[in-house]
Amino acid sequence: MATREMTIAETVDAVLSRWQAQGRLSAGTPLATAPMVAPGDGVFETMDAAVKASAVAQQRIAALSLEERGRIIGIIRRLCVDNAEAWARMELEETKLGRLDHKIEKLKIIPNVLGVEAMRSEARSDSSGLCVIEHAPWGVIGMVLPVTHSVPTMASNAINVIASGNTPVFSAHPSGAKCARHALRHMNREIERESGIANVLCTTSEATLRLAEELFQHPGIALLCVTGGPSVVKAAMKHGKRVIAAGPGNPPVLVDETADLDSAARDIIAGASFDNNLLCIGEKEVFVVASVADAFMDAMQRAGALRIDSASIERLALAAFRFDGEGVGCGRAHLKKDLVGKDVAVLAAAAGVSVPAGVPLLFGETDEDHAFVQEEQMMPFLPVVRVRDADAGIAAAVKAEHGYRHTALIHSRNVETVTRMAKAMNTTLLVHNAPCSAALGSGGAGYLSFSIATPTGEGVTTPMTFTRERQISVSGALRIL
Repeated sequence: MATREMTIAETVDAVLSRWQAQGRLSAGTPLATAPMVAPGDGVFETMDAAVKASAVAQQRIAALSLEERGRIIGIIRRLCVDNAEAWARMELEETKLGRLDHKIEKLKIIPNVLGVEAMRSEARSDSSGLCVIEHAPWGVIGMVLPVTHSVPTMASNAINVIASGNTPVFSAHPSGAKCARHALRHMNREIERESGIANVLCTTSEATLRLAEELFQHPGIALLCVTGGPSVVKAAMKHGKRVIAAGPGNPPVLVDETADLDSAARDIIAGASFDNNLLCIGEKEVFVVASVADAFMDAMQRAGALRIDSASIERLALAAFRFDGEGVGCGRAHLKKDLVGKDVAVLAAAAGVSVPAGVPLLFGETDEDHAFVQEEQMMPFLPVVRVRDADAGIAAAVKAEHGYRHTALIHSRNVETVTRMAKAMNTTLLVHNAPCSAALGSGGAGYLSFSIATPTGEGVTTPMTFTRERQISVSGALRIL
């Protein structure tokens, strides 16, 4: 049958209908007010439109084979590596947090995030028949991004959920939303070009607390994954949906009398200085057995860290915290944002000291109850506390970790001490004789994710985290053994 060419009017109507179906345009919107964005780029004016578009994409993602999903994941991995410097620079310029070299590294290691290779099925059989256990997708997953690692967390989460047949709708932190939207658009366009599926990753054109609340409440969201502080986790949990919560941490380090002090110092500096200590797994305070405390601090200086005295620490504390009372230690401490993620030179100026170029970390001795010890301070200063012995250090570490059950570290050659600490801390991650990055597969046997679900117990997220277990039982058949 012969076909006729569409008129200009019909073409315009078709385009508008497509935009309406994608949620980009409400019915009756004048053409002059239509948003000038590329179809399929995943950025929508409303949260409702984003969720509905994601639901359409999810049906197609769920129908793909693991191999086909793997090809989409490969696009995300490739783009993160190819655009690492540009996207890292954009994120640093927007958030003003962290270090460019480390932000580049966080994107270059995105290929280490587990994808379809982590998916598995299980089967068991006995005389009664066969049982097959499959892991099915939830659907559309609402995901909150932190300002500290906006683009890496988005990419990491996207890989996990696409591998398991889901699609994500992201709510970015307002201070890190522009870079997230830029990367998301780039990913979506490449994915659509190579797979034909539009809007695999979705978000909104603005980032506000109201839109985050809409995401939490939306009936089209099957599951929530929240990466951020206690307030956003609490907000997500009040809506009755299942929440995978990557909450706060305050990782303590214990250095006992058997430790290789030079190795411990190098590892601790590497972890605590990474991206100016923005990592939730990063070393935040050190408890060192008194008999080796002076030698350990000498090792820290040999490894490149700069020690500051007590007066300088107090000046830094007054710049970093607000206290309910007057002066350091007077009332509860509240972390200010001024120094979070800032460079060592900025902290040194606040402390009233000069620092040579290239120093990665400041450190100094404090008592166990100091604000720098008890509060999660995401800046390149590390408090060091002397303790009587390893058991006293473990007790102090438990206190400082506040039951977050996030991360703890120990440098020791005594396996019994390591065992006692592991049991006492009961954290999701315990790192032994390595920097914190070993927990996520960099120099250790862990695996990478930028969402570590500690309050809800899922741990370092994988594609399996975002699945529902389905069991198929076949009775009286397929008994082949």
